[in-house]
Amino acid sequence: MSFYRRQQRRCQNAQGAQKMVGGMFQIGREMSKGFNSSIRQQLPRQTLHPPWSSINSVRTMAVLQWCSNPRDFSLPNSSWGSDMRRLYEHFNSQCEIETEAGEKKWGPWRRLPSYNRSLKYATGGGILSKVIQSKARLFTRSIKEKGAAFEYVMFVNKVEQKCVCVFQAGHLLEGPPGHVHGGAIATIIDTVLGTHATYLSGPVMTVNLSINYRRPIPLGSTVLLTSSLDKKEGRKTFVSCQVTDTEGSKLHTEATGLFVSVTVENLLRG
Repeated sequence: MSFYRRQQRRCQNAQGAQKMVGGMFQIGREMSKGFNSSIRQQLPRQTLHPPWSSINSVRTMAVLQWCSNPRDFSLPNSSWGSDMRRLYEHFNSQCEIETEAGEKKWGPWRRLPSYNRSLKYATGGGILSKVIQSKARLFTRSIKEKGAAFEYVMFVNKVEQKCVCVFQAGHLLEGPPGHVHGGAIATIIDTVLGTHATYLSGPVMTVNLSINYRRPIPLGSTVLLTSSLDKKEGRKTFVSCQVTDTEGSKLHTEATGLFVSVTVENLLRG
């Protein structure tokens, strides 16, 4: 192959790569702009009751329409213990309420579905999921065996600006004998705080996570994580979290987190 032909092919490859990256950025921008209108079109009008009608696209991840039927890991399964089920029913019963007129509407709490890769199933995310690490899976949902690792479900409350997570620790999360590894506790805290910050501010990335371990968590036990908004400053969202037993009488861990807002294009650029 002549020098001229080699240079021409290099230019063609470079132009093709440039177009592909540009297309990815365009997809990211369209996803950011189009999520809200897409969700509005897909939701039945009678389901939009205050305070939920004002929530933007990212914060309404609980009502996204999915392009297939993936497993929702936040739903009860055979591995859930009695405490896990009891707290699930407690918060889930407050997700939908009945008015005096007999009509049903959303209550103060909203359950957030959880998938092993939300990007793959969200409207418009199919292409991106193939381009961005197609084999990737959400860390806390990467183990198929039920009850082996992270069993959890999250609920959000827009009025109180709170997020709660019912978490049951499986046998694969052992650190000290018979107890949950500190890194696993940090993981579920980061997951809850990050989800809450995303719900409040749109897509975010963790900037700082400060954790104080107070009491070990036995393997197989169920704990309650409660995240609260501390303040918002521009692109920064400050949240805090307490990890207690199911009755709220024993404090296992407490943490604070700082998250900064990002765009889909930021994520694509790296």
